[in-house]
Amino acid sequence: MSKFSTAVKRLLVGRPFRSDRLAHTLLPKRIALPVFASDPMSSVAYAPEEILLMLSVAGVSAYMFTPWIAVMVALVMIAVVASYRQNVHAYPSGGGDYEVATVNHGDRWGLVVASALLVDYILTVAVSIASAAANIGSVVPFVATHKVEFAVGAIIVLTAMNLRGVRESGALFAIPTYAFVAGILAMVVWGAVRVFLMGDDVRAESADLQLLEEGDHLTGFALVFLILRAFSSGSAALTGVEAISNGVPAFRKPKSRNAATTLLLMGVLAITMFLGLIMLAIVTRAKLAENPAHQLVNAPAGYEQKTLVAQLANAVFGDFTPAIIYVIFFTGLILVLAANTAFNGFPVLGSILAQDRYLPRQLHTRGDRLAFSNGIIFLSAFAVVLVIAFDAEVTRLIQLYIVGVFVSFVLSQSGMVRHWNRKLATEKDPAARRRMRRSQMINGFGFVMTSVVLVIVLITKFLAGAWIAIAAMAAFYALMTGIRKHYDRVNQELAKAEGGAPILLPSRIHSIVLVSKLHLPTKRALAYARATRPDVLEAITVNVDDLDTKRLVVEWDKQNFTVPLKVIESPYREITKPVLDYVKRVRTDNPRDVVTVFIPEYVVGHWWEQFLHNQSALRLKGRLLFQPGVMVTSVPWQLASSAGVHVDDVVAPGLVRRGLAVDEEEERR
Repeated sequence: MSKFSTAVKRLLVGRPFRSDRLAHTLLPKRIALPVFASDPMSSVAYAPEEILLMLSVAGVSAYMFTPWIAVMVALVMIAVVASYRQNVHAYPSGGGDYEVATVNHGDRWGLVVASALLVDYILTVAVSIASAAANIGSVVPFVATHKVEFAVGAIIVLTAMNLRGVRESGALFAIPTYAFVAGILAMVVWGAVRVFLMGDDVRAESADLQLLEEGDHLTGFALVFLILRAFSSGSAALTGVEAISNGVPAFRKPKSRNAATTLLLMGVLAITMFLGLIMLAIVTRAKLAENPAHQLVNAPAGYEQKTLVAQLANAVFGDFTPAIIYVIFFTGLILVLAANTAFNGFPVLGSILAQDRYLPRQLHTRGDRLAFSNGIIFLSAFAVVLVIAFDAEVTRLIQLYIVGVFVSFVLSQSGMVRHWNRKLATEKDPAARRRMRRSQMINGFGFVMTSVVLVIVLITKFLAGAWIAIAAMAAFYALMTGIRKHYDRVNQELAKAEGGAPILLPSRIHSIVLVSKLHLPTKRALAYARATRPDVLEAITVNVDDLDTKRLVVEWDKQNFTVPLKVIESPYREITKPVLDYVKRVRTDNPRDVVTVFIPEYVVGHWWEQFLHNQSALRLKGRLLFQPGVMVTSVPWQLASSAGVHVDDVVAPGLVRRGLAVDEEEERR
């Protein structure tokens, strides 16, 4: 890595942490809340809006179902929060739903949960950032017209912040998260005071607009389907609850109790804000249309539909512009930061899956700042693709959303019911059995509620886009299964080889130095090959040009090398095949010999120089590595352009005193 790129990395990410600093990165509850709970708390900014958007298809009269739908969503959230408080006590290792499902249902169901969560984490980033673009676009027209660019830029910034480490990023996120909560609660309280105590007529800017009903949606099955679809969209408020169960290891001790307390705080705040916004939407008679240009029949010319939060802030605070800007700004900011829940959940889950050999092992290791850097980068890359593919439109993205998280909810809660059954079979203490029965009832209720929601989501959203999320889950499942089979196959292959005949020392070492020109890189390769003291040492060159080959032979003889030079003919001017054929002949003549091929290579400092050097060497090396009994050794020669890329030279103790610490430039001279 060049000094410039290293400096940039240190500027963006910070100085590296030692492994023994991991304990210092653990989170107190006040920081853990914004780190792990920003997603479910911020989803109240778009979940109520999605309920109104879905009901708008049937006109204003359908808004009468809004409070009942909101109450059902709140009931499901209570059940889920209570259930996951049992999870974090029973499984505090950080595996979360994946661990619960694997232990209680088996590996296959555990993989189903893992696939669902990976997809949902990616969608969490995409939906949160898209919703942030919509909210900020309500007051900043430039963002409204450049939502995709804003979303991609926000994801990149979030990636850099998370690469700095969980604790540091959590401290950065704490202020905007608490500022958002304070702003929404203040708006709800002041709006309630104005309406119910002061008797003010608080009206949203869309209160007088008329919604055009699209078809007959107020009778029979169409009405039921519409209500269920609105309920499934509003259930997006539950996303992110599971992240705390995956992040228990990041809490300070006592980890389980602190995680359970954080879950409770998150649930109370999210439900209060969700119901408060629904109440304000009803009393201010706010209207939101899925297709504003077509449905809002009496909208003034040039009318642009604002988000629900923006309309409510304008209605509640009236002419007090600072309060309006405060609420909209921090709503947009928290929606950007809400993606941080996924940035903490996805890498941890990816690390656990990598440890279980379902994902590449690179995802298991921590980066410079003790964060799972590779998982963070993978997540951001997938999210950017989604944002671009769906034009950062919340309504389009949310149809893919929450399928995965409710799949994990259902399997996790059913797994917890099995967990308590297994515990009850061996527990004899009456008090402990009562506690287990109570926990089992909570998880059982959570299982019933989340199962109902999952069925509703699948029915109402499958054709609207949920099938894409299901297909992505299937793709992740197949990918992880394939990776595990590959790792298992490699282990079996190595175990079989280890149990076979012992590895014997080769009879002889036959070394070959490849020569194209008689220059310093070739001389260094020859010197190094001689220093290894092989049994046989020879140099070979491929004749692709008669004149050049003759010159090389003449020069070789003049230098009086003790190493013989062999010329391999190549009628078709190939280099790779003649060398391969020659090496194969050497191996065939002496099967117990090991052939070592020394290849001189240039080390360059600019990316474009890679295309000008080493191309033949790279092709040949790639082919030789597949030959049994053949070792390939690269002998580097650093060009001047690589000087700025060098890692600082390390001088061994005593070399300076003995006058052996020679500068590389002096060595070249």
